[in-house]
Amino acid sequence: MTIAINSQLNVDTHKAVTIAPMKDANDQQAFYDLNVEWITAHFELEESDLDILHHPQREVIGPGGQVYLAYCEGRAVGCVALMAYGPGIYKIAKMAVTPEYRGKGIGRKLLLHAIEQARSLRARTLFLASSDILVPAIGLYETVGFQRLSIEEWPFMRFARANVFMRMHL
Repeated sequence: MTIAINSQLNVDTHKAVTIAPMKDANDQQAFYDLNVEWITAHFELEESDLDILHHPQREVIGPGGQVYLAYCEGRAVGCVALMAYGPGIYKIAKMAVTPEYRGKGIGRKLLLHAIEQARSLRARTLFLASSDILVPAIGLYETVGFQRLSIEEWPFMRFARANVFMRMHL
């Protein structure tokens, strides 16, 4: 399913933005590149990052999740992974928007699309992990309804960079 993102975005209205599931090797490369771009700007890539980025079919899609990409003028400019972790439990991960497209509402649309897809999969709970240095991302997550958790409430493996843990009940 592809959805068109309209004038609610802060991009030129003649530049249509669409969100679509990852479908081929070019999309997989874009997913990899977008994530390496933001992660290495702030942190070091971890082995678990590389597992997901090199093997999204095995790590994300095969277990019941999906990778979504945002496109503007035919170029992948953002992505998000919706990862399945058991009946009704999903995690938002690997969300990225390339720097020149940040602040234009694309991240919000990706996140809302992933939440909508999780609901269609009968998710009851969504989780995500982030870092307190990613202030705009944390603000976005809170504005759509994610609430902070303590480390003791976090049910998943942790990335070294993660120190903010969040949950949303659907």
